[in-house]
Amino acid sequence: MKRREFITLLGGAATAWPMAARGQQPAMPVIGFLNSASADTYSFNAVAFREGLRQVGLVEGQNVAIEYRWANGDYTRLPALAAELAALRVGVIAATGDVPSARAAMAATASIPVVFTVGSDPVRYGLVQSLNRPGGNATGITLFSSTLGAKRMEVLTEALPGADLIGLLMNPDNVNADTDQSEADQAARTLGRRTLRINARGPNEFETAFVTAVEKGARALLIASDPMFLSQRVPLIAVAANHALPVFFWERAFVVNGGLISYGTRVTWMYQQAGVYSGRILGGTRPADLPIEQPTKFELVINLKTAKALGLEFPPTLLALADEVIE
Repeated sequence: MKRREFITLLGGAATAWPMAARGQQPAMPVIGFLNSASADTYSFNAVAFREGLRQVGLVEGQNVAIEYRWANGDYTRLPALAAELAALRVGVIAATGDVPSARAAMAATASIPVVFTVGSDPVRYGLVQSLNRPGGNATGITLFSSTLGAKRMEVLTEALPGADLIGLLMNPDNVNADTDQSEADQAARTLGRRTLRINARGPNEFETAFVTAVEKGARALLIASDPMFLSQRVPLIAVAANHALPVFFWERAFVVNGGLISYGTRVTWMYQQAGVYSGRILGGTRPADLPIEQPTKFELVINLKTAKALGLEFPPTLLALADEVIE
């Protein structure tokens, strides 16, 4: 071989070796984040999700990438968004934003692991086989928010003993709506109260819903555990204040933003745990080996400033039970 040909060949090999080495470097794992709300109104939950990832050593942009898909309150968009994530062959899909997101993700793929966050019993909705042994490609976290309806109704009647007719504000597009209503109805009957279901699909329907509640004689409203209501908490609380109608919520974030009272588990806890589970699955753990995570702490939060604006005075016993009282 001539010297010039040898040098040319050697130079080509030297160029090829680094390229081959680069090609062998493992690609950064990607998580698909599917949510029924919007980035603007639900960013605090996305922050909690990333915090969960950090707990297992994953930092977005450093050793993990996240593909976000937001439905902006339109549940009908979720199947297409889930299909996009499945087509990208992400390592795991975090189907956050309740049962519709979970169903969309599980319909889009039977092989990519799915970590869901839901407010109700995932077994009831066919997402998993059991809480301890999920089976299949999905696992997740539940707030069991619907099953707390009886406790919320109990606290509401203690806080507002004169509320004989209680409005139930529901999003009819959420598959949990009928379950929430059924459990609230049963709890109300046990406590000698009546209920009135009122629907609202979005903030443009809040005013009509509150007008209907007032006209029909509701003395208070109980808000269903729907992501849309949480994402639209600011306009919802503003309408409640305009109508001077006491409203009972299911998450602390409502009360921090001026809502009257809430009882439940922080949604940020659920998203943080979803981040932990997603990270563990990327590390090799099978979804079937991760039992459904359930809350162990529930908190009662009261906003005294809002109570005073409504002319309400809560019983000292209730204030003593509160985990947080906002002055």
